[in-house]
Amino acid sequence: MNYTAKDVYALLAAQNATITSIESLTGGGFARALTAVPGASNVFPGGLVTYTSEMKVMLAGVPAGLIERYGVVSVEVAKAMADGGRKRLMTDWAISFTGVAGPAPLAGQPVGTVWMAVAGPAELFDGRSLVLCGDRAQIRAETIEIGLDWLGALLTNFYN
Repeated sequence: MNYTAKDVYALLAAQNATITSIESLTGGGFARALTAVPGASNVFPGGLVTYTSEMKVMLAGVPAGLIERYGVVSVEVAKAMADGGRKRLMTDWAISFTGVAGPAPLAGQPVGTVWMAVAGPAELFDGRSLVLCGDRAQIRAETIEIGLDWLGALLTNFYN
């Protein structure tokens, strides 16, 4: 099944659960997709766009040492973004996105490298890597689409 923003909304609303997004390479695109669903404020109180390392530390609570050790485009940072965002925005779930949309590589990571993570109840964490092709807009759009589908599957499995 290809889960959409409407599906994610329905899964969260059925459980009276909330979610936030902590976004870097998607620049708020996931939040935009989810808030396009009528009633989204019932499940999405807000999100963070942490485009720079400094904002990941300041707003999402990512330890600076983690970024120094693993790099901003890593599963470790993606998980810390999701965990920190979930705690700071006091939601049941959080999804994070970090990566390289281009046009040039970043810190030794090629264009199209993406890490996303989900943090949920009971300290549930999951991370996923992607290697995508295309231009900047295509990489960002595909990341959001894959993130919605992945999140929908995780929520379905968690609540069933």
